[in-house]
Amino acid sequence: MKHSFKRYCFSALLVVGLTAEVCAQADRINIVTTAVPFLRISPDARAGGMGDMGVATSADVSSQYYNVAKYPFAKTPYGIGLNYTPWLKDLGLGDVYLASMSGYYKLDELQAISASLRYFSLGRIQFTDALGNDLNEGRPREMGMDLGYSRKLSDQLSLGIALRYIHSNLAAGAPTSGSAYKPGTAVSGDLGVYYNGANEEGQGWSIGAAFSNLGSKIGYTSDATQRNFIPANLGIGVGHTWVSNEVHKVSLNGEFNKLLVPAPPGENATQEDFDKYNSSGVVNGWMKSFGNDALAYSAGVEYVYNDQFSLRGGYYGDSRSMGKRSFFTMGVGINYNVFGINFSYLMPSGSGVNRNPLSNTLRFSLLFNLGGDTEGGGNSSLSY
Repeated sequence: MKHSFKRYCFSALLVVGLTAEVCAQADRINIVTTAVPFLRISPDARAGGMGDMGVATSADVSSQYYNVAKYPFAKTPYGIGLNYTPWLKDLGLGDVYLASMSGYYKLDELQAISASLRYFSLGRIQFTDALGNDLNEGRPREMGMDLGYSRKLSDQLSLGIALRYIHSNLAAGAPTSGSAYKPGTAVSGDLGVYYNGANEEGQGWSIGAAFSNLGSKIGYTSDATQRNFIPANLGIGVGHTWVSNEVHKVSLNGEFNKLLVPAPPGENATQEDFDKYNSSGVVNGWMKSFGNDALAYSAGVEYVYNDQFSLRGGYYGDSRSMGKRSFFTMGVGINYNVFGINFSYLMPSGSGVNRNPLSNTLRFSLLFNLGGDTEGGGNSSLSY
């Protein structure tokens, strides 16, 4: 592909999920968009098989991405997870992907520390000058690193926090002569709470809520007025698990997410309106976000046999302000001793700009659950 740099930056945003903005122009809808949207991609295959949910599901090694408060209820003392998600694979692109890893360590029965790393590659780009002559190639990329701490407040309730550093280099490899673009950086935090009401067999309710990506805006130039909102979000989930003969487990979960980002000025907005939007503060933006319908919802089911084999299914949908996407997912999981592997598949959905970037794509996760079982883990299991 050959692009000028400005045209490429626009294309890069489309690749990471902002295709809805094109749809907005056709339907005259005011789409809510953000920078670094890769932070809202579900990295692991377990959540991917259940409609991209994880706020209130049982604790696993990937809890850092959804609700850091779940870790004290993990069954094993520590674990590591590796995830790989191809992006736009259905379009034949092999160098666009999201890779991530996460891990945790339980300091004791009450508290745990955790960390994760997400790396998003936007592939290779050929830069050209204004006349279309080839210049050098670039490899734009984005990354998020975070550290978390979680603690039980009671036998059934826990609280967790995480701090995140975000680096977005959409201009990687771009010609430097006369360029005003630079890598963008931001700092954000997560705050989560988790209730695990399961009995010793693992049957019962679970409820979770999490604020994620609450932090600074991000910019790609030295102009302080041209800084963009990151995808701050509020997620609320609830689930129930039924256990039969301690061998068969069935969990039903539902989740609701609200993007805490204000809608940009509408079609007839003036330059003054855009200047006011760009200069809006982060906290003010969170408050204004409740004036739009940037909502998403998920439903998922998980069947586990003997803590070794899992079957999953899910549904995801969102509002018109987020592109009005909807799709079904499915997944499987196998656990043997300390080793686990999960696969998920997103069924083809939509067409054109509404086609999901993960349509017809298989993603997978490797889990290493170490240290043996701990007592008091409730219904959470890292072997899923």
